[in-house]
This record gives sequence, structure tokens and C-alpha cells, in this order.
Amino acid sequence: MSHTASPIPLSELQHDTPARIVDIQGGRHLTRRLLALGLRQGSQLSVVQRRGQGLVLATGGGRIAMGFGVAEKVRVCVDPEARNDNDLD
Repeated sequence: MSHTASPIPLSELQHDTPARIVDIQGGRHLTRRLLALGLRQGSQLSVVQRRGQGLVLATGGGRIAMGFGVAEKVRVCVDPEARNDNDLD
């Protein structure tokens, strides 16, 4: 791939757009919390719902709710080659 998109906060990701986590701009505690949810650098996800200041994410066949403050600290890049399987549940 000859071009790469610059990372954006997860909170700005458009609905149903496949993306990959490229960075977590938080401390050790936040990183561990996200790891416990199965989210780490390289994880594929998409936003399936926005609820107030929170997001519902689809990742690896599951759903995760995340607050806006945490979503601001997670940087993602749109992954145009990723398949969006959210409707195959």
C-alpha cells in the first residue's frame, strides 16, 4: 500500500468503518483495561452504535461499550482492506 492514513481518535471514527488500533495514548492502567477487553495495537474494530457520549464497538465477533474519554485516547487508522462482518451475527 503506497499511502497510509494518519491516525484519528476512535471517537471520530465513522459508523461501520473498519479500522485498526495503532496507538493507545493512555497510561499503564488504561492499556491493561483495554487488553482485558481484547483491545490492543493491531486489533480490528468498527463503531456500530453511538449512545450519548459513548460508543459500542464490534470487534472479534463481540461488542464492547466504551466511554468518550477512553475513545479519545485510542488512535485508529481506517482499514479499507478489512471485511465488515457486523451484519453476519
